[in-house]
Amino acid sequence: MELAQLRQLFAEKFQQQPTVVTASPGRINLIGEHTDYNHGFVLPAAIQFKVCVLLAPNVTGSIRMYSASHQQSFETIGSAHLQASDLQWPNYILGVIEQLQKQHPVINGIDLLIAGDVPVGAGVSSSAALECATVFALNEHFNFGHSKLEMVQMAQAAENEFVGVKCGIMDQFASMFGKAGHVIKLDCDSLEYEYFPFDAAGLEIVLLDTQVKHSLASSEYNTRRKECETGFGILQSNFASVKTFRDVTEDMLQQCKDSMGEKVYNRCLYVVQENARLAAACDDLLANNLASFGQRMFGTHHGLSKLYEVSCAELDFIADACQQQPAVIGARMMGGGFGGCVIALVKAGEVDHLLAAIAPAYQQQFGVAMGVHRVAIGDGTRRIV
Repeated sequence: MELAQLRQLFAEKFQQQPTVVTASPGRINLIGEHTDYNHGFVLPAAIQFKVCVLLAPNVTGSIRMYSASHQQSFETIGSAHLQASDLQWPNYILGVIEQLQKQHPVINGIDLLIAGDVPVGAGVSSSAALECATVFALNEHFNFGHSKLEMVQMAQAAENEFVGVKCGIMDQFASMFGKAGHVIKLDCDSLEYEYFPFDAAGLEIVLLDTQVKHSLASSEYNTRRKECETGFGILQSNFASVKTFRDVTEDMLQQCKDSMGEKVYNRCLYVVQENARLAAACDDLLANNLASFGQRMFGTHHGLSKLYEVSCAELDFIADACQQQPAVIGARMMGGGFGGCVIALVKAGEVDHLLAAIAPAYQQQFGVAMGVHRVAIGDGTRRIV
């Protein structure tokens, strides 16, 4: 919806005009998967799809919300002692408000309208976009003066504590700090970051959606974290110099393989190799060598599938099919795994040919149509009005 339409809808729902309008994007992650909780590096970027939040104070003392995409309204009883909603989507907003209320008890009567075009369920973090747009709008309206990093940390805490999803910080960070034409090398340990140019001229970034999410995802995610912690503990007990996985070499791992066992060894080997791949991929970007960058994406998928074992038949089918297509310079599964999307770098003008080559085969194999989202790298959270 255009801004004028959103303002009109806000007036219809709340009988007033918004005082602040913000927008916050979804995100992709080019390389660096399952490294965030292992104190490693990630390489995300904001995309053009965004969530908009329109806000104005009200005199009711309650928090009133309307979601244009869900076509649902929600209202709290007062603004203190916030309770989670069965509707789910209000909880991302309530969690942000709760975080702000810890420092700023002045938040009371607020009207919020939420609208956007971030694909839900595609693994591009529509929830982080909503959290960041909300915290940015409230920060602007009340002139709280919080930095972008402070807002990112509150948005993550809202999801961890109020929504109950123990996500890392990458999604909110990429949404808030995104910059058109660039990816962000984020150190998930220190939160230091650096922008790297991503010249997508002659390329299109496409998300090929399996349209499935296997039930293994959450339990296996927790298992992977424990396996990495186990392996890291063994490494630390053998090498005093090891503070995080970035200090670990493959030779160190090999020396500890027998005490780890093959499964834990493979998990740790993936993390060590992925950190190295990401560093090399940043060098590729500085040299504008996207062909080499794309090959590293294929390497990441192989590691996620064979060493970290978080892929699935659907993701492997799409990634393998992409690797057979000359139009694709790089592809890998993106996100937690066991479903979701493959992110692919495709030569401009060749996306339709790619889809014609693999979509019918995917549907025949799995009985479901493959989804497609064409994305472009865009700017991060910002105020529109």
